[in-house]
Amino acid sequence: MPDQAHAPDPRATHATDPREVPRRRIEAVLFDFHGTLAQVEDAREWVLAAATTCGVTLERMRATVLADRLLTAGRAGGPLPHRVPPRLAEVWSDRDLYPHAHRAAYTGLAATVDAGIDGLADALYERVLSPEGWVPYPDTAPTLAALRAAGVKVAVVSNIGFDLRPLFDAWGLTDLVDAFVLSYEVGRCKPDPGIFLRACGMVGVDSERALMVGDTPADAGAVGAGCAVLVLPPAEVGRPNGLGAVLDLALDDRPAGTER
Repeated sequence: MPDQAHAPDPRATHATDPREVPRRRIEAVLFDFHGTLAQVEDAREWVLAAATTCGVTLERMRATVLADRLLTAGRAGGPLPHRVPPRLAEVWSDRDLYPHAHRAAYTGLAATVDAGIDGLADALYERVLSPEGWVPYPDTAPTLAALRAAGVKVAVVSNIGFDLRPLFDAWGLTDLVDAFVLSYEVGRCKPDPGIFLRACGMVGVDSERALMVGDTPADAGAVGAGCAVLVLPPAEVGRPNGLGAVLDLALDDRPAGTER
């Protein structure tokens, strides 16, 4: 009697040729700003520059101590504050939705540090608004230029309470960006899928053909909008942060495992 045929076990695993794994074609790359395309300047230099604006020349040791205290209090583009005073709770929660709340939150946090310098809190905030207060990663410009040359759309998607366009103008990068999707302008913050869908709509690309590149779990929220996601670790000021991986994903449409 012949052996009975057995139905395949759905739990069984099968080896798959990597060349058969489908690769989605990337037509747009959405980039986070802070920690992905640029990093805030060194904290001590931030304090020294702001103090100079106020007419005060600080000794570097004092600037270092003051910078540490201000970072603990909370710096725009820096780590989250150790504690948000109750009087600042409302503007803190709205900081990425309204420019006035962003300013009030960060100047208010800075003012909790008694630096003995009149106007320092405002000067520190103004420094964050200036191109000199940020340092683009060294691989930012080459990556954006390569995407532009390949015809891949680029959008900057940021939770932020001020306009980034003047910074990109100063760095000569504006022509490499097709759309700026800023939370305070669109009324949505990452990880809300809506902000990623808005970005895709602004560059005219279906979300399943978009790659979101960032450095936080909030950026990974783009998965909920149907985007592919690449999360990179933030690098120190002036050091490459691995943006070249974006080109490997976006510009190579051949199946995985094939020779270049």
